[in-house]
Amino acid sequence: MDTVTLDATDRGLIHALQIDGRVSFRAVAEVLGVSENTVARRYRRLRSTGLLRVVGVVNGVRLGYTSWTLRVQCTPDAAGSIASALAARPDTSYVHLLSGGTEISCNVQTPTAADRNALLLDKLPRTSRVTAVSAHLLLRATALPITWAGSAWLTEEQARTLRPAPTSPAAGPVALDEQDRALLHVLARDGRASYAELATVACNADSTVKRRLDALRRNGILTFIVDVAPAALGFPTEARLWMSVQPSRLSDVALAMAEHPEISFAAMTTGPSNLVATVNCRDAEDLCRYLTKRVAALDAIRSIETAPVIRTLKGAAGYLPTR
Repeated sequence: MDTVTLDATDRGLIHALQIDGRVSFRAVAEVLGVSENTVARRYRRLRSTGLLRVVGVVNGVRLGYTSWTLRVQCTPDAAGSIASALAARPDTSYVHLLSGGTEISCNVQTPTAADRNALLLDKLPRTSRVTAVSAHLLLRATALPITWAGSAWLTEEQARTLRPAPTSPAAGPVALDEQDRALLHVLARDGRASYAELATVACNADSTVKRRLDALRRNGILTFIVDVAPAALGFPTEARLWMSVQPSRLSDVALAMAEHPEISFAAMTTGPSNLVATVNCRDAEDLCRYLTKRVAALDAIRSIETAPVIRTLKGAAGYLPTR
């Protein structure tokens, strides 16, 4: 990622895309009080420098997938190559190299038990330089990157005008057809792909594609996430937290942490560490204050492991549904 200095227009655009990844440049321009060409030009600049991208992400829960967070410990000489291999998989996201370079964390969505077992029971354990693997089933997320306060810039009134209609998921499992899969494949690479491009891939009219995209969003199947490096927004100190919380208080603690502006992800999980979170801070002192003040005030937390993120190999990723 190139070094880019963000001004008020850039920050406003990033926040607007966080609210709605496919918001029109015209709507953003009206909110920011600049021209539509200016917004389009800024977006192309930020995207070309690698600072941000918009990703169409499938909510695997609606398709019957299971979501996991993995901790992979390995020898220092192999960490980079193993992390790169995990990042190359279509079912992974948020692949981080942690601590002293001997641990990797990542999120995985698996469509079937066979896919899960192939990774957890076969591929990773048979890698000679992997020394330990722990997998935690994600039970319920209380904070997600799309709501992280670190991206906030617009006023509440401005944000309200850009906010899309709320989702209204239908009951029961959802089935995707071949056109849906074609659309999702493109949106995984570029969440702002034009309707003309999507129509070409789906072999259908622009209006038909737009209606289907709206339906996928409305049903909670498709979400658009802005993948932006926290460091670019002034939060270069990032860490992964694994906490053991008193079970009777787990839900309360998870909801409380979701209110912390430092938290970009929090979820209840299985395992001895039953709450996982990602914290973004301005520096090490800021992280220290967060752990000793905000986290320390949550007395139901029995223990906590803090692993600084050394490098992020993969952020948000669009999942490619299988048949």
